[in-house]
Amino acid sequence: MGSHTDVPRPRTGSGARPRGTRRGKPKLTRRGRIALWAAGTLAALVLAGGSAGGWLYQRLDGNINASDIDDKLGGGRPVNLSPGAKNILLVGSDSREGDNAKYGKDLATMQSDTLMLLHIAANRKWATVVSLPRDSWVEIPACERADGTRSAPHHFKINAAYAIGGTGGDAGGAAACTIRTIEHNTGLRIDHFVTIDFQGFKGMVNALGGIEICPRQAIHDKKAHLDIEAGCQTVKDEQALGYVRTRYSTGDGSDIGRIGRQQEFMQALAAKARQKLTSPGDVYGFLDSATKSITTDRALAGLRPLHGLASQLQDISQDRLTFLTVPNYPREVDIPTDKANISWQYPHTRTLFTALAKDQEITKEQLTVAQPIAAGSTRILVLNGTGTPGKAADVATRLRTAGYTVTATGNAPWNAARTTVTHPPGMELHAEAFTSRLRTPASPQASENTAARVITLTVGADYTGLFG
Repeated sequence: MGSHTDVPRPRTGSGARPRGTRRGKPKLTRRGRIALWAAGTLAALVLAGGSAGGWLYQRLDGNINASDIDDKLGGGRPVNLSPGAKNILLVGSDSREGDNAKYGKDLATMQSDTLMLLHIAANRKWATVVSLPRDSWVEIPACERADGTRSAPHHFKINAAYAIGGTGGDAGGAAACTIRTIEHNTGLRIDHFVTIDFQGFKGMVNALGGIEICPRQAIHDKKAHLDIEAGCQTVKDEQALGYVRTRYSTGDGSDIGRIGRQQEFMQALAAKARQKLTSPGDVYGFLDSATKSITTDRALAGLRPLHGLASQLQDISQDRLTFLTVPNYPREVDIPTDKANISWQYPHTRTLFTALAKDQEITKEQLTVAQPIAAGSTRILVLNGTGTPGKAADVATRLRTAGYTVTATGNAPWNAARTTVTHPPGMELHAEAFTSRLRTPASPQASENTAARVITLTVGADYTGLFG
């Protein structure tokens, strides 16, 4: 979570029902409502009723932008292991198009400022929201650009995918490339996406009269257009946006810290929306701002689908809604010159996404890293068991790009149909972490070679590379 120096504090009415109760049943917490804060409020309009409500419904329903992305996702997508579950990509976009241009003159393409994955279990009894730090260093697969060309696969920070697909302001293309990137690096199939940009965020905050925050230190950040003093105060418009965007001028200056601050702010926004949006007029002003800046896939476009999505969350108890961040560590541990990005921690990252793919509930405790294993601390000997000349050298190059230390390459004494990983005594944790990152299923095997602390990767005919 974020630093205690930056905590939004929503005010609650004296007659409000205590949080966490709903006629004796545990209720979805304010934190839980972050996941679909827009959809949850959209539901209020559906309940408004009356002829005027129907007219408003039609108008607001038409505000929502829909995008067909199926033809941009291509083939080779992960298999849907749990058809009843839903995986939804939530994107906070900092597109610099139109009114958003003043937030960054050097960006000609769309950017994703916030990335979250919402997993709703097939039985609708639990849900998990996973934050994907924008500075995550991952492999971005080939994506279709707006002009019909395709980008080349390469490693970069994860939010670059949104920029590649969003060339020319195409939110659907931006979402498609981001979905391809997330699926490629996690093995999790994404079903839907929802994006909202800067203007929509500001409009919603303004419609609520602002949100109270209580920073313990003054924040002066020119990049985020933010200049506020310490102490409790209500922020809206540019100040609200700057508060959730600021990074280097508060806390530890990391993207992880900003994620916590954004989550806290959205908790406060969701709580105030619940308190204030009590009449159709209030609901309309809020939703008119929100829906004008929302883009979804075609299947999710419209108030009814979003309301249906929100209703699936409303009865989830507070102890079954979990917020997680992908396990990670600074990439400079592997690449000393890279002080700006982060690497995902294995095997914990595989544990997380494998569980969600199989619709299995996972806790923060299961992702606790007792002994972090950095890729750079893992030394690997690569042997070519495919018979294809140059295969070991090609794999070695990709391993180095991912941060691993490759000691040497060579040919295996025999052709191998299956990829294998062997390790000397004492290297069990390193071997487990490395093997968990292979796209090709393999179980690490102990070897009797104790001469060096080196893991041997024998590349077989089934080798398909790494996650991340």
